[in-house]
Amino acid sequence: MNRQTRFFFFALRLGALIGTVFGMAAGAAVLDPPLFGAALGALSGAIEGTTLMALIGGAEIFLPRTRIGRALERAPFLVTLAVKLLAYGAVILLVVGGRLGPRLASYTLGGEFAQAFDEQVRTRIPAALVVVVDGVFVSFLALVRQLSDLVGSERTIRDIVLGRYRRPRTEERFFLFVDIVGSTPLAERLGPASVHGFLDRVFQIVSDPIDDHEGDVYQYVGDEIVITWTLAGGRSGARPIACYFAVKSALELAARDFKREFDAVPQLRAALHAGPVITGEVGGRRRAIVFHGDVMNTTSRLENATRDLGRPFLVSEDAMSHLDGKEAYKAVDLGPQQLRGRAAPVHVYAVELGAEAQESSARQ
Repeated sequence: MNRQTRFFFFALRLGALIGTVFGMAAGAAVLDPPLFGAALGALSGAIEGTTLMALIGGAEIFLPRTRIGRALERAPFLVTLAVKLLAYGAVILLVVGGRLGPRLASYTLGGEFAQAFDEQVRTRIPAALVVVVDGVFVSFLALVRQLSDLVGSERTIRDIVLGRYRRPRTEERFFLFVDIVGSTPLAERLGPASVHGFLDRVFQIVSDPIDDHEGDVYQYVGDEIVITWTLAGGRSGARPIACYFAVKSALELAARDFKREFDAVPQLRAALHAGPVITGEVGGRRRAIVFHGDVMNTTSRLENATRDLGRPFLVSEDAMSHLDGKEAYKAVDLGPQQLRGRAAPVHVYAVELGAEAQESSARQ
């Protein structure tokens, strides 16, 4: 909620800025004198921009966490997009078509001058034009928002649009593999439909903690989630480690619901590793950003080792050495471990919540 609230107020400021710039340009173009028109247009635009962002941005930020929002997100892509465009179009029509900005601006000014200002705006700035412009802009944002849900995050959309990985590049990255324990016996006991519902619920619940810690979901592989950060993005506050324990905590809070609906509670095994990968776009009709390198195979082998070592969360020395704030966690040095399929041993730590991290988790 703190993250959402901060983002909401950022969205309000962004809406006010966009509205101010647009209103200033429109006011200077159609009102006399231009400088005075720019000032009045900026005030009117700021009012409408803030109002639109409060209603539309607020819906995008807070609605997905409600029952209606979850039902809407589970609907087919085109249905969700159409409902949003209709609802947001109605908001734009009421705010812009109803001339909320000029009316409030003229009310602020007061007197006969305000009436003259409102009359000039009404006659010289067609409301239909502003509605269309705002509608196109909001439709674009809604489409990007829906597409980001399909590909993983706004960052992935940005990287594809800007062509950041059209040419492969070498990057240093963290990879966190999180395996959901118990889905196989659940499938044998209840069938594939139930296990699909079980995993879908798990993946929905863990999406917020992953976003909170600025991770990107690279892919879902069966009952496993692969999450990644650049070294710079994951270093502060030992984000990958904090993300794992936040995911674990979120699932523990939902344990009663899982027990009631599926007669099973998800348990986790996870591994964290870091190293160089080749990052680049692949594919023809369907483009995707993929990672190639030994670090991926090593992380998978490390996650398999959680079974042999009897530890739910293993972190390699390579990952630990790049993390700031890891002192908040209890790291048990397991020494060099021979992983299956690898010639050289990997230095491994079993990581648990330390006292400070446990207190923080309890407060959350």
